[in-house]
Amino acid sequence: MHTDRRSFLAGALAVPLSVAPARQRSVPWIDGLSFLPDDMAQIPAAGLDAMIVDISKIQTVAGPSGEPTYLRGFEANDPAIDAAVARLASSKVAYLALRGSDIGRRPGCATFLQFQSTEMVGDDLTRLARFHAKGLRVIQFTHHNNTPFAGGAIEPTQRGLSRLGIEGLGEMNRLKLLPDVSHGSVATMLDAARLSRTPIVLSHGAARALVDHPRAAPDEVIRAIANRGGMMGVFMMSFWLTRDPVPTPQHYVAQLRHVINVGGIDAVGIANDFPMDGEAKLVKLGNDNAAGVKNYLDWWRAMDRRGVPGFAWTPQHVVIPEFNNIHRMERIAATLERSGFRSGEIERIMGGNWRRVLTDVLG
Repeated sequence: MHTDRRSFLAGALAVPLSVAPARQRSVPWIDGLSFLPDDMAQIPAAGLDAMIVDISKIQTVAGPSGEPTYLRGFEANDPAIDAAVARLASSKVAYLALRGSDIGRRPGCATFLQFQSTEMVGDDLTRLARFHAKGLRVIQFTHHNNTPFAGGAIEPTQRGLSRLGIEGLGEMNRLKLLPDVSHGSVATMLDAARLSRTPIVLSHGAARALVDHPRAAPDEVIRAIANRGGMMGVFMMSFWLTRDPVPTPQHYVAQLRHVINVGGIDAVGIANDFPMDGEAKLVKLGNDNAAGVKNYLDWWRAMDRRGVPGFAWTPQHVVIPEFNNIHRMERIAATLERSGFRSGEIERIMGGNWRRVLTDVLG
C-alpha cells in the first residue's frame, strides 16, 4: 500500500456517498462493536451488513473515588439476551446470526450478540452454555475493572487471567464463543492469546504506540493476537486515537496503518463503541469537542486520583467529527481510498477480516 500521509481534507467527506447494497459488495461492511439502536431503520442507513452488538444491561454505582463504575449482573443480563433476540426476530432489517457463515445468507444485517464482561457469569461456568444456547456469540473478559475472570485495563495494579478465567476460556473454546480481550490488562490479553485454542479478538480499541494509555494495546498484544489468527477493531473514541488537539480522519487512518504494520493487513477492522448515529451528546453539540469533552473529565480525573497510569493529561476531544454520524462506514471507506489503500486492503479492513474471524471461530 502507499504510505502517503498527506492530510485528507474533511470537506471532501462533507456529502455522504451512496451506500452500496450488500449484494453489490464483494465483501460485507462489518462493525466490530455496536449497539442495537432504538430506531432499527438506522441499521440500513449506516450501511452495515453485519455487526457485533453489546446487549449488556448496566448498573452504575460509585467507585472508590466517586467515579462511575459499571456492573453487569446475571439478573439484568439473562433477560437482556431474550429481549435482543425478540427484537431481531421482529425486525425486517437485521437478524440474529449464530455463525460467521450466516453473514449475507438473507437480506438484512447479520447481528452477533455480545456481553462486554463476564460479571453475569460470576463463578458459574454453566452460564456460558446457557447464554450461548440463547444466542450469545462474543464475550469480553472484563470492562475496565477486574472481574473474577481477569484483570482490567483501568486498575492501579494489573493482573491477568485468574484460574476461573482460564477455565472459562476453555469453556468458551468448547462452545465456540469468540473471546474478546477489549478493556483487559496487557497480562489478560497476552494470557488469552497464549491459552486460547481459537483466534481471539480485541473488538474495539487503539494502539498504545500512538497514545500511551492502558486502554490502548501495545505492539506485543497486537502481534500476539494476529499470530493466533485474531484481529483488532479500531474504535471511534478520539482521545485514545490521538493526543493532537484536533482529531481528523487521518488520525484514524494512522491507527489502522499501525496495526497493519505490526500485525498485518488481516489483523485490523472497524469498530464504533458509540451509538450508531454518533455519540449523542456530541451530536447535540454539533460535534463541538471543546464542549463535549467536559462530560468525560470528572471520570478521567477520578481515574488519575486512583493512581491509574495514563490519566495525568487532560483530553481535548471525544470524537472525529466527520465520523460521528450515521454515515461513518462509507466515510471511512472513502478516507481509505483517498489515503492510498488498494481495493483488496479496503475490503479486508471494512469487513473481510471480521467475516474471516467470525467464520473461523463460530463456523
